[in-house]
Amino acid sequence: MTCKDASHLVSERQDRPLGFRERWSLRMHLWMCANCRLFARQLALMRQIMRLPGWRDKDDVPGPDLTPEARERIRNTLAERSRHEP
Repeated sequence: MTCKDASHLVSERQDRPLGFRERWSLRMHLWMCANCRLFARQLALMRQIMRLPGWRDKDDVPGPDLTPEARERIRNTLAERSRHEP
């Protein structure tokens, strides 16, 4: 498992239960990789902080007012970059 795969699974497990193979592979990778362990701890800490009383609801945080054209340019740029990643 690569660090990219591990970081993806660390994020995924916040939203859904991982299967046995995913859990086992992630556990083994985290056992060997200090950077991914740190990422997992940081993500868990952020999740705890967002659960604290007084944390802003997502409706309280102003979002960018983007035109549909700007949103489409962003989507296209992200898609283009993902095609060129190793």
